[in-house]
Amino acid sequence: MEDRLLDGLDVTDAHAHFFSHGFFKSLLAQRPGSGPVGDDQVAPVVEGLGLEAPDPDPAALASRWVGELDRYGVRQTVLIASVPGDWPSVATAVECYPSRFVGLTMANPHADGADEQLARAFDEGGLRGVCLFPAMNRFHVYDPAARRLIDVARKRKALVFCHFGLLSVPIRDRLGIPNDFDGTYAVPTDLHRVAADYPDVTFQIPHFGCGYLQETLLLGAQRPNVVIDTSSSNSWLKLLPGALDIGDVVKNALTVFGAERILWGSDSSVLPRGWRRDLFDLQVQLFRQAGSSDADLRAIFGGNARRVLGI
Repeated sequence: MEDRLLDGLDVTDAHAHFFSHGFFKSLLAQRPGSGPVGDDQVAPVVEGLGLEAPDPDPAALASRWVGELDRYGVRQTVLIASVPGDWPSVATAVECYPSRFVGLTMANPHADGADEQLARAFDEGGLRGVCLFPAMNRFHVYDPAARRLIDVARKRKALVFCHFGLLSVPIRDRLGIPNDFDGTYAVPTDLHRVAADYPDVTFQIPHFGCGYLQETLLLGAQRPNVVIDTSSSNSWLKLLPGALDIGDVVKNALTVFGAERILWGSDSSVLPRGWRRDLFDLQVQLFRQAGSSDADLRAIFGGNARRVLGI
């Protein structure tokens, strides 16, 4: 690994996706009018989008991502199983490369046996967190069904990742799958009472709140067990009034959350694009311009994620 490429920072990426063969197979089955999807149907569709089709063996895909991390000198990354039920793919990656990957699973509180499935992902798969998408699956994070999942995570000292704000899944758009998401459930302040009820659980909000910046800042100012990640290009900025730019967002986040509650994330997902070095370079520059010290940068770009995830 060439650490010099990353300014000497010991980088742990707190937010990346593992778009496995099982992930794409699951999405293809969601296309309007789709019938049963065979394993041999996945690669032609994915390659038709100009993407590298993942090997059906998750270990092979994990090896490809290790190559990406080595290419840029990244110590390790969090891998998110990006459809419910695909946690075994991420578990395989973690088992093959335990020093390079940390796994999170996605869960839908409305699914039958969701809490039992989540317990298996933790206990059998060795995963360290659960990702909740309220707008996608239409639930409030304070609903009893969601709390049951949080109870499972709490028992295992696991992270709870909650996606609020604007939800856009470009790969679904490219596959012609309707994004029938409901923003009614996407307000970060929904988390306030839950974070207060679970003070020993760490809740991660991605993308600076993804459009709900003020609400995320208000939540962070009141609940010390809420952290944010910086992932994606943060294109939601264009939806905000005024002349706010990503540099302003970084300054606001530092003021409220402090360097100790901000996690760098790349939102990397597809190959051959691979790991988002462009976003890393931009955000290192922004945090430096905002006055972050070398110690702050070491925390934001790796140390905080390792602390939160118990690595």
